[in-house]
Amino acid sequence: MNLPQGPEQPAGEPPHRRGRPPEPISEEAGAAHRTWLEPVRSRFAASGLTLDELVDRSGFSKTRLSELLRGKGYYPRWEITYSVVRALGIPVTPVRRLWRAAAVEADKNATWIQNRISEVHTADGDTQPVAHRGLTLAMRDPYTTYAQAFLQSEQRARQAVTETFDILWLTWGEAAASPGTPRYAWELLRARVLSRAPRRPNGHPDLRAAAFHTRAQAGIQDLGERLARIDALARFFDAIARLPADQRDVTVLRYLCDVDPDAIPGIVGLSPAFAHTLDHHARGALHELFPDTDTQE
Repeated sequence: MNLPQGPEQPAGEPPHRRGRPPEPISEEAGAAHRTWLEPVRSRFAASGLTLDELVDRSGFSKTRLSELLRGKGYYPRWEITYSVVRALGIPVTPVRRLWRAAAVEADKNATWIQNRISEVHTADGDTQPVAHRGLTLAMRDPYTTYAQAFLQSEQRARQAVTETFDILWLTWGEAAASPGTPRYAWELLRARVLSRAPRRPNGHPDLRAAAFHTRAQAGIQDLGERLARIDALARFFDAIARLPADQRDVTVLRYLCDVDPDAIPGIVGLSPAFAHTLDHHARGALHELFPDTDTQE
């Protein structure tokens, strides 16, 4: 299937949108479905194309495209998704991974998913931005460790991180134009992790399960003493979860993930001075609540 690439916009000239804007995404669309659909809709809006022009480029009817862009009806086959992605000049590789994950969410079995992908002859592989690749290689491990502290599952943590990097690739132009690309990427990761994390009744993330995985309690032989230690740490970690977001991040990275303090500013995309200030305020707040707790555990 040979499809035309997305339109080129003259430098410095914003696209002029014609026709009606697409309707909001249907409530039927699941969270994973929205993960790839929202960037596709954003690219369509920025392209300046009308729906009729997208019909001409993709080869699918206006009704089918309207349903796809709204997340309406049955989960879309990869063929029509691919046609829109190619017509808009969007990288195929990250969308395909996100489409596959959303198909699982939509209760499509592995055979259906693989058959739908196999039906489409894709073009040559996408060119991953060099800076995106560098950031992915540098941040995969600390991002995964952070995600696992909240999700308590290495598999779920890796899924959240992979999803983050795929969305970052799709929005790389916006990320590169932001005041700080590492900060943009970190905030994206945090949002993906917290969207999956269990919540306490008051809304903050539930970090208590992390108390079962600390070195301090693992070395205690007496069961009663060990359970008491876990209970104390669970309350301490629950207090960490209630910290403001940036303070919570640096605290989780340093004290739950054992990340070198000097590496934390680069991971979260903040200056060393500001990251140090956040750490100082977080330790002060926690010390007032738990004066006898050693944060180095």
